[in-house]
Amino acid sequence: MTIRNLEYAVHPKSVAVLGASTRKGSVGYTVLCNLINGGFEGDIWSVNPKYDEIEGRRCYRTVADLPAAPELAVIATPAPTVPGLIAELGEKGCRAAVVITAGLTRANGLRQAMLDAAKPHLLRIFGPNTIGLIVPPAKLNASFGHLQPVAGGLALLSQSGAITASLIDWAVEEQIGFSHIVSLGDMADVDVGDYLDLLAGDANTSAILLYLETVTEPRKFMAAARAASRVKPVIAVKAGRHPAGAKAAFTHTGALSGSDNVMDAALRRAGILRVKSLSELFIAAETLSRFPRLERARVGIVTNGGGAGVLAVDRLMDLKAELAELAPATIERLEREMSSNWSRTNPVDIIGDAPPQRYAAAVSAVAEDPNTDVILIMNCPTGVASPAEAARAVAELSQKGMIAGKPVLTCWLGEATAREGRKVLQEAGIATFATPADAANAVAYLGGWARAQKELTRVPSMISGECERDMEKVRAIFRTVAAEGRTILTEPEAKAVLAAYSIPVPETVVVTTPEQVEQAATRLLSVSGKLAVKLMSKTITHKSDVGGVVLDIGSAAQAREAAQAILGRLAAIGKADAVDGFSVQPMITRTGAHELILGIGHDNIFGPTLLFGAGGTAVEVMKDTAIALPPIDSVLAGDLIDATRIGKLLVGYRDRPPADREGIIRSLNALSQLVVDFPCVVSVDINPLLADKDGVIALDARIVIDPATVEKTGPNPALAIRPYPDGWEKHEVLNDDRYFLRPIKPADVVLYPPFLEKVTEKDIRLRLLAPRKHFPQEMLVRLTQIDYEREMAFVALREETGELAGIVRLFCDPDKETAEYGILVRSDLQGRGIGWALLNHVIDYARTEGIKRIDGSIFAENTKMLTMAKDLGFSVRPSGTDRTVLQVSLIL
Repeated sequence: MTIRNLEYAVHPKSVAVLGASTRKGSVGYTVLCNLINGGFEGDIWSVNPKYDEIEGRRCYRTVADLPAAPELAVIATPAPTVPGLIAELGEKGCRAAVVITAGLTRANGLRQAMLDAAKPHLLRIFGPNTIGLIVPPAKLNASFGHLQPVAGGLALLSQSGAITASLIDWAVEEQIGFSHIVSLGDMADVDVGDYLDLLAGDANTSAILLYLETVTEPRKFMAAARAASRVKPVIAVKAGRHPAGAKAAFTHTGALSGSDNVMDAALRRAGILRVKSLSELFIAAETLSRFPRLERARVGIVTNGGGAGVLAVDRLMDLKAELAELAPATIERLEREMSSNWSRTNPVDIIGDAPPQRYAAAVSAVAEDPNTDVILIMNCPTGVASPAEAARAVAELSQKGMIAGKPVLTCWLGEATAREGRKVLQEAGIATFATPADAANAVAYLGGWARAQKELTRVPSMISGECERDMEKVRAIFRTVAAEGRTILTEPEAKAVLAAYSIPVPETVVVTTPEQVEQAATRLLSVSGKLAVKLMSKTITHKSDVGGVVLDIGSAAQAREAAQAILGRLAAIGKADAVDGFSVQPMITRTGAHELILGIGHDNIFGPTLLFGAGGTAVEVMKDTAIALPPIDSVLAGDLIDATRIGKLLVGYRDRPPADREGIIRSLNALSQLVVDFPCVVSVDINPLLADKDGVIALDARIVIDPATVEKTGPNPALAIRPYPDGWEKHEVLNDDRYFLRPIKPADVVLYPPFLEKVTEKDIRLRLLAPRKHFPQEMLVRLTQIDYEREMAFVALREETGELAGIVRLFCDPDKETAEYGILVRSDLQGRGIGWALLNHVIDYARTEGIKRIDGSIFAENTKMLTMAKDLGFSVRPSGTDRTVLQVSLIL
C-alpha cells in the first residue's frame, strides 16, 4: 500500500544529513544538532565536501563515501543538487529522504527530476520545502525545529511548516506529547493519505491531528482517511474557509458548491471531525482520545448555578448538539433526592447550596438515565458550599473518567476557589474545562465524532436498487448533444434525461414556430388550466434573464402571442439567431408545495458533488443548501435533507402536511446514480423540484456535459469515493451447498467472531504467518471497512445460514501494478472448493482492474495452499533467507 518504505523514515537505524554545516543558525547545522540532542540512538552521518568533521563527528565528502546505506537521509542542499543526490542515495540503498530544500518546482523541472531519480529505487520523499520529520518515541528529530517535543499519543500532520513550528511551541508549553510530527511541505511524493495509512496502524498514536491547506490525490486521501478514522479519532483544521470570491458558473449548483462546503462534506464522509481553530484541535483530540466511540451524544447537565447551565445550553444549541430528555423515572428519582426548588428538567439545577451528597445523587441519577450519553457537570463558587468537596463527590463516582460507563466532562467556574476542585478532577482522570463554552465545545466534539462515524460506515452501492433507469436513452441524448458540438442540453433534453432516471417531469411539447406553439397549446389546455411557453436555445442557459419564459397562459392564442413576444425580445438584444424553438408545458400549480433545488456539481479536488436545498429564483440569496459526495444511499440522502433549514419544513407544520420525503430521496439517489453511470456529466440543476404530500416533480432542469467523455462508462473514475462494487456478486454451488460470493461490507464485522471461533490455531498461523489468539474489535472493523480502491476483499457466505465460510483479500501497491493476496477458509469447511472459488474470483477481479501481478506468501508446510496456487498457474520460489516461507506469483 502507500506506506511502502515509510518504515525506514519513522524507525531508522541510521540517518545521513546531506548539507550538514558548522555554521550555527544554518539549516544543516540545526538538523544535525537536533538529531544529536534528541537522543537518536542509531548512526548519524554528515555529508558535505567542505568539512572533515562537524560537532566532533566525521563528515563524509559524498554519499558514496558513507560506511553503509542510510535508512533515512535529510537533504538541506541547494535545489539544483537535490535530484543528483536522490539518485546517489537510491544507488547506495537508501529508501527514504526528507528534502528540506525549497525551490524544486514543476516550473523549473527540478521536482520531476527528483521524482524520476527516486522511482527506480522506490525511495520515498518527504517534501520538498519542509521543516522535517519528528518521531519522539524513536528519539528522532530530523527537522530544523527550535524545540524538542516530548513523546505522547498525538500525531500531527501539517501542510505548513510555520504552523508546525507554532504548534510545537504551544504543545511544549502545555506539556502535550506527540507520537509523530510531520511537516509535509510540497508533498511531491509522501502526502497526507500516505502518512494517514501509516498512522492507522501505529500503536503509539491515539489520535491524529491534521492541518490542511489542500488535498492531493483525493481518492487516496479519502481511502486513507476513512481507514484511519475507523480505528482512532482524526481531527482536522482546514485553512481557507472563506474564499475571497467565486467565479460565475453555468448552474446554480456551481455557484453554491463552494470548495469549502465540499471539503466539509468530504471530511464528514471520511469520518473526520473538523474544527475551526488550532486551539480547538488539541481540545478535541484530548476529548476524543479519552473516550470510546459513541452512537449518539445526548448530554445531561448537572449544575449548581442556573445561569451557567443556560450558557452551556446556548452554546450546545449553537453547535447543534443534542440535549437529553430525561426519562420520567429519572425525574421521579430526582424529586425524591433533591431539594424542593430544583429545576425539574435538563439542565438539572441543584441550587447553589448543594452539598457533596446532593451532587453525587444528581450526577448518579442523570448518568443512569437511559436517554443520556454524555454527562456535563458544572460548579459555580458560592459561600455556602465547597467546590473542592463537590469535585471529590464526583471523583468518587468516576472510573477512568466515566460514570455509569458514560463520558464525564466538567466545568468548575472561577479561579481561586475552583483551582482545588479542578485539581481533584484532573487527578481522578476527569476532563475539566474553564468555561461553559469550552465544556460545550467538548460535548459537541463527541457528538460530531459520533455523526461522522455513522456517515463513515455507509457504503453506497454502484447500482441503487431504488433507481430504475434507461441508460441507453440517456446515452443517445448525450451523443446527439456531443455530435452537435454542444455542452449544454436544452430543457426538453435535460428533462428527458431526468425522466429516464425516474424523476417525475411535466409533459413537454417541443415546437419551432409560434403557430406550432398555438397548436400544442390547444391540446394541452384540454387537460391543463394554464400553460408555460419557454424559449428553447442551445446557447442561452438562463432563459428568464432574456425574457424567455412566459407563465400562466390561459388560451392557445395567448400562447402564440407569448412565443412571438419572446422572438421580439431576443431580436431586440441581437440574439434572434439563438432561438431554436419553444417548449410548451402545463403549468404545475401545487398550492403549498415546497420549491427545492437538487444538483450535481464538480469540485476541482473531490470531483462530482451532490447538492440539495431550498430552491426557486432566490436560491443563491437564501443559500440554504447542503453538499454531499456521491455515491449516496437513502440514509445519506436523508442526512443531506436534514442538514438544511428547509428540511425541517418538509416534515410538515400547522395545517401543512409533510412533503413526500421518499420521493425527494429517490430523486437524490437518481442524480447520484446518473453521475456514477456517466462520467461526462459536469453539472445538473433541477430548480425547482416541487415537493408536497402528493409527490415531487421537476419543473426546470439544466444539464452540462463534457462531449469528449460521452462514450466513457461508469463507475465514474472522478468520484472521490469508489462505490460498493455490487457487479462482483455471484452465487456458487460447491459440494451441493450454495454460497454467495460478494465484496465485504462494514456490517460483516459481526460475522467475524463466530467465523474465527471455527478456525483452528494452526490455520490462523498458516494464514497470518504467525500465531495469534486475540483479534481486537478495532482490527475487525479495519478488516471489514475497506475502500474498494486499493484493497478488495470477497467473502463467501453460506446461503442457508448466512455464516461466513471464507474470505480472500487483495492489497494493491500504490501504482496498482502488483497486489498481495491472502485467503482463509473456515477449518471445518475446507476441502469443499470454497478457497478455489474465492481465489479464482479475486484473480478475475485483479485482471479487470489492470493489475499485472499477484503475489502471496505461503508457509512451506501449507501443502494444500501451495497445491492450489500451482494448479492456478502461480510460480513458486523461496522467500529470501527464510526457507520456511515460499513466495508465489501469478503474472496477469
